[in-house]
Parts: sequence; C-alpha cells; structure tokens
Amino acid sequence: MPKNPAVADLIKQACQERGWGPSELARALGLAESGDPRRLQRQHARRWIEGERTPDHWWPYIARVLELDPEAINLPEAVPVALRTDTVASVLHLGRSDVDRRNFIVASSGYALSALDLPDMDSITRRTRSASPGSLRVGRGEVAAVRHMVKTLGDSASELGGGHARHLAVRYLTQDVAPWLEGRFTETTGRELFAATSQLVHLAGWMAQDEGDTSELRGLAQSYYAHSYRLAAEAGDPELSATALRGLAVQCVDLGYRAEAVQLSEACVDYGRHLDNPRAVAYYEATLANAAAQDDDRRMATRHLAMAEAAIGKPASTGGDSWAAHYSPGRWAHESGMILSRLGDLDAAEEHLHLALDIHGLDRRRTRAIVLADLGGVRLRQGDVDGALVTWRGFLDCADGIRSVKVPAALQDMRVRLRRYSGVPEAQELRERAARFAARS
Repeated sequence: MPKNPAVADLIKQACQERGWGPSELARALGLAESGDPRRLQRQHARRWIEGERTPDHWWPYIARVLELDPEAINLPEAVPVALRTDTVASVLHLGRSDVDRRNFIVASSGYALSALDLPDMDSITRRTRSASPGSLRVGRGEVAAVRHMVKTLGDSASELGGGHARHLAVRYLTQDVAPWLEGRFTETTGRELFAATSQLVHLAGWMAQDEGDTSELRGLAQSYYAHSYRLAAEAGDPELSATALRGLAVQCVDLGYRAEAVQLSEACVDYGRHLDNPRAVAYYEATLANAAAQDDDRRMATRHLAMAEAAIGKPASTGGDSWAAHYSPGRWAHESGMILSRLGDLDAAEEHLHLALDIHGLDRRRTRAIVLADLGGVRLRQGDVDGALVTWRGFLDCADGIRSVKVPAALQDMRVRLRRYSGVPEAQELRERAARFAARS
C-alpha cells in the first residue's frame, strides 16, 4: 500500500501512549493474528511506526491491538495540506466530515505548528470582489446571530461539558453559517463575519477536546483550533487569533508536545502585548507559564506566572469577544494553582484553589467540579487524607451529569490514589462510590 504519513502518525501516537516500541507492537500483532508472539519481525513494525510503509494485511490487527478506528486506513493525505487551502472551504469541509463521521483526523505536533504559517490576508477582499450576484446578501444581523449562538452553545458547554452540544455547534456551522460565508458582504461585514465564525469554530474545537480523549476527537479539536486561528487572523482580530493559538498550546501540553506548547504560547503572548485588555494578557501569560512548567523550565514558568498575576489584578476592560475577555480571577486562580502544584509548591497551590472556590466562586458547575477534583489531589499530596476525602465527595456531588473528559480522568486518578488507603473505611466507601459513578457515566 502507498505510504500514508497520517496513518503512521496515528500508529506512532497510539504506541507512545502505551509505552510501546517496535518490539512490543510486533509481539502484540503476532499474538493477535496467530497466537505466536514471534510471528512478526520487529523491523516490519518499525517501518509502520516511522511511516516508511503503510500496513495492508496487518492493518485490522493493528487497529484491534491499538484500539484504533478500522476505517482510519482510509485517511486522506497528511492533514496539514488542509491549512494551505481556502480557509472557508477548508473549515466547511472539516465540519461536514465531522458530521458525516468521515476523514479521520490525527493530532500531531507538526500540524499544530503549521497553524503559525502566514494566513491568507487577502481572503476577505477577494471574496467581496468575486461573489456572484445571486449569492445570499449578508449583513450585521447574520453576524449578530452567529455571536448569539456562540454564547448560547458556549454557556451550555461550560455548564454541562463539551460532550453535550458539540454536534449542534458543528451543524450550525455547516448548515446555517456556510451560506453566509459564501455570500455577498462588504469588507467590514466580512471581517466581522470571519471573527464571529472563528469563535464558533474555536468553540467546536474546545467541545471536541472536552468530549473525550480519543485520537479522533484530539485530531478534530486541533484542526478546529487551527482553522479558528486562520479565520481570526484573516479578520484582523489579534485577540481571537491569540485565543485560538492558546487552544493549540493547551492541547500540545496535554499531548506531551512540550517544545511546541512553549512556542505556541509565546505566540499568544506576542499577540497579547498589543491588546488593551488585562484579562487577555493574564490569559496568555498563564498559558505560557503552564507550558513552561510542563517543560520543567521553572524560571520561565515563575516569571510568566508573576506577569499573569500582575495583569489579572488590573481592572477589567471592555471590548474583546474571545474567551480571553471572560478570563476571571477565579479561573486564573485555578490555573495558577495547578501550575504551582506542578512546580511543587503545594501550600501555594492549595491557597490558589481555595481562592478560586471560596473567594471568587465559580458559576459553572463543570469548572467547580474540576477544581474540587484538583484540590482533593493537592490535599492528598500534602498528607491531608481527611481533607482530600471531604473535597472529593464534593467533586462527586458536583460532577453528576457533566459530560467532560476531565470527569472520568479525575475519577480514575482519585480511585488509584485511594488504593493505598484500603484500611480507611471512608476512603474505601469513596472508591466504591466513584466506581458506581464511572459505571453509569
């Protein structure tokens, strides 16, 4: 079969998640196909992982042992090509593929960085000149409609998790917004429409990322974020551009692409320097601090965390429609607490998480549940078992009904950490409750 780099990236990432090299993959495939662990030679597995060849006979067994979608062998040529096409055509193709469950996409560090390539800055001007007379006329009413839907769907996802309404957001993009993007508009309206669509596409990316930890959803999230950045850049909106890059940076942190996360976060900060919005500045500085902490660069993390704290302490300004404009002191306190936890300062981490919960409050149930889960982990690391148990009970009470990848991840983390306290009846009771919770999720 012809070489397909996207398939190789999928195999390589799945192996990395399991800590497998070519030898482990070859052994698992031999057992799956014939029951003989020596059936397949190591070099064959290495070629598939490195992309030197694409599997044919062995693909069904690879899909089985790596828990991949069997249809992923039909992946299109490497995904980054999509970023070099017309942005509107590309994002609508992405959305329609998402709705139809086709063209499996793989997240990769190369794809994330390719978002930084220069967008098509003449895109809107070219569309205003080439629109056909029969195209739908678009004005500010349509732009306002997109913004209203972003807020409505975003409020629902923030409360109940990204898994609740993602396909509503994508269908709205492909069925309602698509004719407007391909319609007739002035350059001013076009920029506003692209900016509003960038927010909608970013929301779809966040929803995919929050919905689940699968290769497909990770790939979708990354591609939506990249398209959101291009739409925002073509609209000339630095805040939306930076916020989309932040989405890519956070995902790179989650996937372990540490160098790429730092580079994307630095780009966020560069955009933020031109904004008269302290909360946006705090948003991007905290993102860079988080990426640096994950990269074990304590000096950089500490410096940018201090910059984020200085910015969040300034009066909030009006203006700016991206999520950065809604980056509250409570959200900052949560993010800062987890950065400090990563740096080993558990007392400061607990103080910041308390600040997020008790001082600022958190009006979204999803967010409050996640903070409670994080606080329980910090307390346990401090040796405060009773405090951790109380906090985790609050997490379970709050998390019921939330469809977010962070909930099952927190449940699993809690259950594993409590195993060492099998002699504590309260801990065992909490583990059993968490197991029941996970079973019905």
